[in-house]
Amino acid sequence: MTSTDDRLARRQVDKFSERRRQLADAALQTLATQGYARTSLRDIAKDSGFSVGVLHYYFRDKVELITDCVRRYKAACVERYDAIAAHATDPETLLRDAGDGLAATLEQDALLHRLWYDLRAQSLYEESFRLDVADIDASLERMIWRIVTAYAGLVGVEPRCTPGLAYAAFDGLFGQALLRHLSGDADALDDLRAGTRVLLERLV
Repeated sequence: MTSTDDRLARRQVDKFSERRRQLADAALQTLATQGYARTSLRDIAKDSGFSVGVLHYYFRDKVELITDCVRRYKAACVERYDAIAAHATDPETLLRDAGDGLAATLEQDALLHRLWYDLRAQSLYEESFRLDVADIDASLERMIWRIVTAYAGLVGVEPRCTPGLAYAAFDGLFGQALLRHLSGDADALDDLRAGTRVLLERLV
């Protein structure tokens, strides 16, 4: 293959990937609003302005589409939260920013986080979800561990837990806060901020 052919092939791959991203972004709100089980490709096509045929061209089925949607969103969450660990210069700032960061993403994107928990629950029944869910879960565990180790470094101690335990604790805290927030509990966000502080202090 010549260098010209090579460049052309790369452009075609880039165009395909970009269109997949556009379709996933367009589908995300419909999936987040209606949930996995109640959303069909026809629903997504109607809301996104793309035809069912176009969706099928870029995604094998609804499973591939929803996992791509959630994977992209969670990757963006990881990037935003990693910045908190990277930029904190003292323990108090990290405690505050970590709690504020979790509360902000819960408030702004509650339906998207609900979609993640929906997908994770579906993976208990549908094997086709499990590898993707495990991969996303692992990325979130690493994200939480970077926060824990950053805080431990700032206070000059070693973490007193494993990455898995830290993630399980924060995931439970966040999931509970999400349910309370979706139920209209006005204290859910403040309790999430306070709980984040308590967990970080106790995990190290």
